[in-house]
Amino acid sequence: MALLHQATITPSKLDLVRDWLPGQPWFRGVPGEQLTPVAAYRFDDPDGQVGIETILTAGADGAVMQVPVTYRGAPLEGAERWLIGTTEHSVLGSRWVYDGLGDPVYVAAVTDAVATGGHEAELTIEIDGVMVTREPTARVQGSGAGPEGRGRVTVIRYPEPGAAGEGAVLTGTWGEHSAPVLLVTIES
Repeated sequence: MALLHQATITPSKLDLVRDWLPGQPWFRGVPGEQLTPVAAYRFDDPDGQVGIETILTAGADGAVMQVPVTYRGAPLEGAERWLIGTTEHSVLGSRWVYDGLGDPVYVAAVTDAVATGGHEAELTIEIDGVMVTREPTARVQGSGAGPEGRGRVTVIRYPEPGAAGEGAVLTGTWGEHSAPVLLVTIES
């Protein structure tokens, strides 16, 4: 279960991602372009220390980009090249935001989902002292590949409808995409 907070985040997640994208070799957009949120999904950190979220966003051309991120309360040693930036969270304080592929907690979470047939975390938020379950904007499902679901993780940065994939994969649905879309593959 992912616990969300009613909070102000400065700079916003999308602003951090927008500024980081032009330096990525896979980025096909225009530097500094506005990003439109499309959907997101989360996984749980079993230790409850790292926030794990994958942001689906679209640039000016409408192509959906997938950016897995982790949120940490302190820098991740040895992961400087994966740092997207830092942000101030009005509840949690300073947060270091990393590209998920460089964070072992993200890699373990997505690998576990693929191997076991797992899905996104349940989202809960406290509103006026009451815990409320929030509907996710994206739903994901691992293929249940067992031991084959452990290995090299590849995130499909520009997921396309109709590409559901086979084998050790994570697929998802959101918005008008009711048929599973390939999001992650794992090669042993």
